[in-house]
Amino acid sequence: MAKQKKPIHRVQMTEGKRNIIHQLLEEYDIQSAEDIQDALKDLLGGTIKEMMEAEMDDHLGYEKSERSDNDDYRNGYKHKQVNSRYGSMEIEVPQDRKSTFSPQIVKKRQKDISDIDQKIISMYAKGMTTRQISETIEDIYGFETSESFISDVTDKILPQIEDWQNRPLDEVYPILYIDAIHYSVRDNGMIRKLAAYVILGINTEGKKEVLTISVGDNESAKYWLSVMNELKNRGVKDVLIICADGLTGIKEAIAAAFPKTEYQRCIVHQVRNTLKYVPDKDRKAFATDLKTIYQATDEKKALAALERVTEKWTPKYPNSMKRWKDNWDAISPIFKFSTTVRTVIYTTNAIESLNSTYRKLNRQRSVFPSDTALLKALYLATFEATKKWTSTIRNWAQFDIEKYVKNRNRLRFKGNDVVDEVCDVGEITA
Repeated sequence: MAKQKKPIHRVQMTEGKRNIIHQLLEEYDIQSAEDIQDALKDLLGGTIKEMMEAEMDDHLGYEKSERSDNDDYRNGYKHKQVNSRYGSMEIEVPQDRKSTFSPQIVKKRQKDISDIDQKIISMYAKGMTTRQISETIEDIYGFETSESFISDVTDKILPQIEDWQNRPLDEVYPILYIDAIHYSVRDNGMIRKLAAYVILGINTEGKKEVLTISVGDNESAKYWLSVMNELKNRGVKDVLIICADGLTGIKEAIAAAFPKTEYQRCIVHQVRNTLKYVPDKDRKAFATDLKTIYQATDEKKALAALERVTEKWTPKYPNSMKRWKDNWDAISPIFKFSTTVRTVIYTTNAIESLNSTYRKLNRQRSVFPSDTALLKALYLATFEATKKWTSTIRNWAQFDIEKYVKNRNRLRFKGNDVVDEVCDVGEITA
């Protein structure tokens, strides 16, 4: 999809604008573009003051030149430093005797009027550190922003993250991918590794959707059961396949929460783990042989291929194929499905493209200051990545996924009530 060009501002001169410009040139000795910005900064400060004076008139119920019986009255000005898109500037805020005046044009405790918040959040989303953002703001706008200020700005999205994490989900997801990426996080002066667990769903329309992101360090059946139950509480009633690497306790948790859901060991991770310690000279040939296993037409032929590949490569790499035999119960479910469905399952482009976005965060930040900072960065990176997700995944139109979901030996729900049982899993391979 072609990137949309930003609209170009075209100046349309009017007689009124020309008069303003002439007055500006007469009032200020303008010799450069920088002089123009200084003049605009001065005018901005004056305009803000006049608007605040009007607000004070409305607050007191009478204008500055009028007399009134009101026991509240003007009480001078308070000088306030604010940041604008023209740089840092000092403004005069009118005060009242009772200190009840609350200006709206520049609110109490507001230090920025440049709409810099969204710019900071945008830079944070692109993986920039608080220090890099602070330096960039100073370079562009000429005023300092502390790292704590930037952290406070990005904290404003925490309620948004909470709402996103608790939003209702679809009742049916044909495929869920679960993956983990590890980050270094500072905790009480110590640096420890934390995993960010991402659940990516493919909905019935074949579109990708990040369901949730959780940050933690405790993989266990209990932990994963809480994650699965959270999905159920958000409306998920049926999942055809959950594809994940060998996360501790994941298989048991899936069996408890979604007893009829197929747990599929991620084929791509399985292949990568096999080839991890294989030298370049043998890697291509070894990878080609592995394809004969997971691309076999049925499980019987896949097992025969597994024996051939094991026999061929075990003399050179004794432990390389051990995981295939040990994990076969989690690898073999793929053979219950048609070739088209299998391709969707083991082709993990959907989650790999997302992971590449997350890995950029590691390249920008060697250590995150907290797990909250990590969660903010992950959420914003997810938001940036998913803006481009407008089309269905490849080959989705070649089969009716709802048929695969319905045609299983399992309970079907309407609301919270069981309405019937549907047919045997064997039908999905027909």
